[in-house]
Amino acid sequence: MPAAPENRPPEAETIFALSSGAPPAGVAVVRISGAAAGGALDSLTGRARPAARRSVLRTLRDPVTSEPLDRALVLWLPGPGSATGEDMAELHLHGGRAVTRSVLDVLAGLPGLRSAEAGEFTRRAFANGRIDLNEAEALADLLTAETDAQRRNAMLLAGGALSRAIEGWRERLLMLSARIEAVLDFDDEEDVTPIDAGFADDLRHLATDVARWRSAPPAERLRDGIRVVLAGPPNSGKSSLINALSGREAAIVTPVAGTTRDLIEVPLAIGGTPFLLVDTAGLHERPDDEVEAIGIGRAAAAIAAADILLWLGPAADAPAGALRIGAQADRLSHDRASVDIVLSTVTGEGMALLREQLLARAAALLPGEGEAALSERQRLALARLGDALGLATAEGDPLLVGEALRLGRAALDALTGRAGTEDLLDGLFGRFCIGK
Repeated sequence: MPAAPENRPPEAETIFALSSGAPPAGVAVVRISGAAAGGALDSLTGRARPAARRSVLRTLRDPVTSEPLDRALVLWLPGPGSATGEDMAELHLHGGRAVTRSVLDVLAGLPGLRSAEAGEFTRRAFANGRIDLNEAEALADLLTAETDAQRRNAMLLAGGALSRAIEGWRERLLMLSARIEAVLDFDDEEDVTPIDAGFADDLRHLATDVARWRSAPPAERLRDGIRVVLAGPPNSGKSSLINALSGREAAIVTPVAGTTRDLIEVPLAIGGTPFLLVDTAGLHERPDDEVEAIGIGRAAAAIAAADILLWLGPAADAPAGALRIGAQADRLSHDRASVDIVLSTVTGEGMALLREQLLARAAALLPGEGEAALSERQRLALARLGDALGLATAEGDPLLVGEALRLGRAALDALTGRAGTEDLLDGLFGRFCIGK
């Protein structure tokens, strides 16, 4: 007797879900994945299963009442060459609510089938080796991408750019490990050569290739935006400028000094590039009260964490690397030689130049064409890999070199998810919608 559904491991169950947008829509795509997917397709069509990976037109019927449900395109996608690595079927329905609901209700009544949970299709693809953890993360990022830069990075990683590099590193690392094991296991055999310069060169070349990826910019800049901090003394025009850049009244503007006492964060995109504007309390040495003092302290911390700093105070006081802004040019005069941009939010003078400068500086902080930005998890794993390779390079004892290479392989396993924890996986795949 087959086990009861509740006793089956999750991967043994056949799942289904609406994988396209919520109806009504032109087309509704329903996906079925698992061992019972072919039987479910047969039950709905009442005809011979179509050839693999060819869409055919079929009338779908309720297998109990024979009532027609829809005239739809169906596809049969046998595993392991499917998106999930399992047998799959797709139903391309007319996208009305009634049609979609009736088909989903019939599927729910078929033995061995259940509704998919959020991210379950992608999790099965990961579990069955169709994608690794980096590609799964990239798919999640692609679903939530709001700017062109986010989309391009997600597409690059989802397409396997990092995964292909990792696979190459793995092969080279395994070969290096094998050479060390040969030295350790057969060091008294005459035909085994000890560690030589060729080994050291190969190890250094691998470390160099890994270092190129370690220098990739953080993905947080793409997801959260490049942090542009506006700083300067009270009433220097910071809040007016943040409102002008964002196109809305994001910050309160008054003639009263110290109006802004806490950080005000405003996300926006300029030319498809994400930014996070941060308005800060006016900087001065004698705050009027404890609240203003706290605001000034937070402003100092924001300045230290800025990707780009817009300084609206005296040019001589500008922190190193800041973009010096001569603000309020409609009513104040500025020494144009001492500032980078003279602007006025009232007349619009300098605003176009400021946006150009922001985009130019952002370009140096974001991945270039064909380059990727990496998440904190990926950067930490690459750092561990780089440290392990550095240790192996510095060591002369074959035993210690072998242990360093083992640590490097463990870091690669963490990168791809081969050594991932369930909590990490639950958090990742919970970001997906139903049907993904």
